[in-house]
Amino acid sequence: MAEMLKLDNIHKTFNPGTINEKIALNGVNLTLNEGDFVTVIGGNGAGKSTTLNAIAGVWPIDSGKIYIGGDDVTKLSEHKRAKYLGRVFQDPMTGTATTMSIEENMAIAARRGLSWGITHQERDTYREMLKTLDLGLEDRLTSKVGLLSGGQRQAITLLMASIKKPKLLLLDEHTAALDPKTAAKVLEISDKIIAENHLTAMMVTHNMKDAIAHGNRLIMMHEGRVIYDVAG
Repeated sequence: MAEMLKLDNIHKTFNPGTINEKIALNGVNLTLNEGDFVTVIGGNGAGKSTTLNAIAGVWPIDSGKIYIGGDDVTKLSEHKRAKYLGRVFQDPMTGTATTMSIEENMAIAARRGLSWGITHQERDTYREMLKTLDLGLEDRLTSKVGLLSGGQRQAITLLMASIKKPKLLLLDEHTAALDPKTAAKVLEISDKIIAENHLTAMMVTHNMKDAIAHGNRLIMMHEGRVIYDVAG
């Protein structure tokens, strides 16, 4: 099975040499194979979201190597890594353009950039994708995304993040800001999108129940290290 992600001895310290020095990642080693859906759990400051930011290239790591789909991306900028990744954040307000319609947002994701005009074929494709969410959004293609609920926005963001079938889908506590019922629905949609698109995914969560219930592998982090890694 193809290797989709490899973190090789990753280190990251914030504010080194100062009173605010924080060792965020302390020798993280991790490999994900094609089709893995890994859930990552740990307390505040464990290094969960920092690991996702390292993978995404939000800032450079101090040492180590990062490979995505077999390519060494360690020195690539966040912008250049975007072609490998799909990402959904905790805040439902992140990841979509609130003043644009659902179909316009989906077109941006599909084209990886802004261009005017949506064809009938594209519109039909987006409608079919939205039907799979079972939220009635297929009849609201021209609705502004800013008018939708948090759960609806996260569901659309999931579609947008997976529309180009990225090598790796990163879910950064993407249900934490939702009420329990909505969070459960978004997790159900996440499972479905990952399975149907045969994606490799990493989901960060604070909820042990969610971590156990979703994915095929559970990882626990503590003080910037992976301390537990077991198949589900």
